[in-house]
Amino acid sequence: MSDAATPAPRTVREERTPSPMRKTIATRLQESYREAVHVTVHREVDAEALVSAADAADVSITDVLLRALSDALAAHPAFNATFEDGVHRLYEEHNVGVAVAVDDGLVAPVIADVGGTSLAEVAAERRRLTEAVQSGDYAMADLRGGTFTVSNLGPLGVDSFTPIINPPQIAILGVNRVRERARPTEDEDVTFRPTLPLDLSFDHRVVDGADAARFLGTLAEGIETAEASAVD
Repeated sequence: MSDAATPAPRTVREERTPSPMRKTIATRLQESYREAVHVTVHREVDAEALVSAADAADVSITDVLLRALSDALAAHPAFNATFEDGVHRLYEEHNVGVAVAVDDGLVAPVIADVGGTSLAEVAAERRRLTEAVQSGDYAMADLRGGTFTVSNLGPLGVDSFTPIINPPQIAILGVNRVRERARPTEDEDVTFRPTLPLDLSFDHRVVDGADAARFLGTLAEGIETAEASAVD
């Protein structure tokens, strides 16, 4: 190649200055990747009971998932935590942030004390917070006090992604779209069942891969038996 070769032309279409919210998001994401040691584990879960439970209770599968998640956090409290100033703080309440997309980015309003809240109350509070965020009618207090975060890209057709930890929390659960997948039966046949892929990102400074695998195992068990308990 000649040194005198002409570079490909580039015509600027427009220049955008990030909004204050976008700048804040960028700063926090940079902080997360700079400080936390991100590792993501993936697991696919049979979602037939989850879908049935959501239909029976007239709520979304996210709401039923949040109740199963709370049980998993109770069994593995190291994940219901923050890591700040060298201290791993574990919390009693399961204050779960649920990421909501808005024009300028993503915010995660917090559903307080999911473990001490009924399924109907979780569903009502999630809807209230989602609507408040989307309309811009929310307070900063709605975004604070979280101990764990859930990001659901399933409605957008995503099958897998790597969610970024919301500091100073130590873990975040990525939820993907439910798809029909072939599964073997006991009589060596094949059946198609709804399957939910999950991606758990965690801070390896605080918990290990085996811990994350056990956490996802407990969550999977809760999801796969959701039909029996979701309407309680």
